[in-house]
Amino acid sequence: MSSAPVAISALPALADRLGRPLRDLRISVTDRCNFRCVYCMPREVFGKDYQFLEHGALLTFEEIARLARLCRGLGVEKIRLTGGEPLVRRDLERLVAMLAEIPGLDLTLTTNGSLLAKKAAALKAAGLKRITVSLDALDDPTFKAMNDADYPVAKVLEGIDAAARVGLAPVKINMVVKRGVNDHGILAMARHFKGSGHILRFIEYMDVGATNGWRMDDVVTAREIVDTIGVEFPVEPVVALYRGEVAQRWRYRDGSGEIGVIASVTQAFCRDCTRLRLSTEGSLYTCLFATEGHDLRALLRGGATDEEIVRRIQSVWRAREDRYSELRTAKTAQWKKVEMSYIGG
Repeated sequence: MSSAPVAISALPALADRLGRPLRDLRISVTDRCNFRCVYCMPREVFGKDYQFLEHGALLTFEEIARLARLCRGLGVEKIRLTGGEPLVRRDLERLVAMLAEIPGLDLTLTTNGSLLAKKAAALKAAGLKRITVSLDALDDPTFKAMNDADYPVAKVLEGIDAAARVGLAPVKINMVVKRGVNDHGILAMARHFKGSGHILRFIEYMDVGATNGWRMDDVVTAREIVDTIGVEFPVEPVVALYRGEVAQRWRYRDGSGEIGVIASVTQAFCRDCTRLRLSTEGSLYTCLFATEGHDLRALLRGGATDEEIVRRIQSVWRAREDRYSELRTAKTAQWKKVEMSYIGG
């Protein structure tokens, strides 16, 4: 059972072994997705026989909200809802409303956009502040090759328009770039979203999980991406808004907006990582590339007090020394890491 709420002011500053504070919590609300993107849930692994979690194994919205409140007390300022595809979780706007009641939180969500046109208004009304949409190409053949779900680009664009219309802006659009698959579309994406008010971000193809067949040869580097865009649209760097900002920001010199590049492979930013991840069934992970988590669900369902749960979270973060991207090698890429669909990107 829960005890009285832990007072934020009563808690000491929380830092890991490398002096990094806890500021961000990413919450995976489901391990299911209606896409089978090649870099996240390849169909040869996540096919019709794959066993997803039973509903009873997932944290309830009340359990998620309780943990979110406790993490806010430990310094978390931003929560991002992820999946899988978070919008396939029924009544997700109810969770959004619960989290929106926690003072001082920047509440965001990442989605593949397939259900966004239907959900945008309800999410905004529930208290969601911003949204990020994954979109890996603008032409249907390439997009379908990436998502392996025969889903058209137009439907995702409808979702982006709906999100902007209800005020979930600026919308961020994430493009994972894989050499030989969708890298030919970098400029097309820049042309389409330049001047739209949205923020386009390019992500280096990463060795998340253990099933996507990652090779360094598949990585289109951040430098290549910026140079490709700069040939047609001159850009200049922008100073980071805060320590730990994952995207390197670039603005168009003509003032028509900005882009970002997330260079986890070639320009690791582990030293400033402030992110903790909560899995679909209630395990904490201290790195996107982690091999094991720390169970909180047993505490939640075993009658632990808030103070006991807080102490557990504190002990996990204080023991943290992850810096996978700084240590990445061809060998570490083969480690049995937790899948991104389980803990969110």
